Amino acid sequence: MVLGRRFILKNHFSGSPKPEDFDLVEEELPPLGNKEIQFKTLFLSVDPYMRPYTARMTPPFTMIGGNVAIVEESTHPDFPKGCVIVTSTGWVERGVVSPEKMNKAAPGGNLGGVRRAPNLGPLSNSLLLGVCGMPGNTAFFGLTEICRPVKGETVVVSGAAGAVGSLVGQIAKIKGCTVIGFAGTDDKCEWLKELGFDHVFNYKKSGISESLATAAPNGVDCYFDNVGGEMSAAVITHMNLYGRVGVCGAISHYNEVGGYSKVTDILPLTIGKQLCVEGFLAGRWAGERWGEGIQAMAGWVLKGDIKPRETVLEGFEKMPQALMGLFTGDNTGKMIVKV
Repeated sequence: MVLGRRFILKNHFSGSPKPEDFDLVEEELPPLGNKEIQFKTLFLSVDPYMRPYTARMTPPFTMIGGNVAIVEESTHPDFPKGCVIVTSTGWVERGVVSPEKMNKAAPGGNLGGVRRAPNLGPLSNSLLLGVCGMPGNTAFFGLTEICRPVKGETVVVSGAAGAVGSLVGQIAKIKGCTVIGFAGTDDKCEWLKELGFDHVFNYKKSGISESLATAAPNGVDCYFDNVGGEMSAAVITHMNLYGRVGVCGAISHYNEVGGYSKVTDILPLTIGKQLCVEGFLAGRWAGERWGEGIQAMAGWVLKGDIKPRETVLEGFEKMPQALMGLFTGDNTGKMIVKV
């Protein structure tokens, strides 16, 4: 008999996630059917999107998310015992799945499916959940195809010390841009300076408009938005004619009870400045282009042009703590749980 464990969300979050919202359950795993695999998770991804996404589902359900796992047993010729996989089985320590069924429902077989892990050479497989995975492709495609920065332009990144924001800033520097980042602690700001950000501000201590008046006297050309709310309204006020805004996340709103709060209306600003404001999800580039982003990001990491950072909690039991920590600023870079 093989036992597995998973985290169940008992009810919808009311405000911030709390320990009592989760149940850790143990179950006997079924025997393998045709073309099925039994996996053991090695690393679990923890991302802000998990908070708003749960509102679309009816509790109780297994918490969603991506993981890197090793195949322990298999009846599938494409996933032999011992191979490493990247999948989206959620907050599951050990389980049994059908790759065919999961991939059929996944866009391009990349997000939500099961795929063999690409060979990262000397890099840790945990990076498949960060710089060489969904956050990395979010940063890569979001910046290069939504914001489209040109050498010499000024790029602003909110949530700059997070898994996506920290990568966006580094890619922008590779593209020859001046990069301004906003983060929530002095330590995070110091780290971003080490990464090469030209100007970094602790938004809890420095006003957005005052900071940009100093750091971007000639205005902002591109804004990569991970935060939303009044911060975004303030940044957009400083944008130049024909500026581009890539709306990646709105973490400032995710824990609000009753939905999004009222904020300054940015629409008049987008008209007068003739801005291009576009929201996006990484799944837009799932399929053949997914590997393009991973190869580009892995290449920059190997060359030392991008320096990823992970905040790692050890132990499957730490998953709720890791998620809650995202909303209190506990992570610098990518939040990972090592099983």
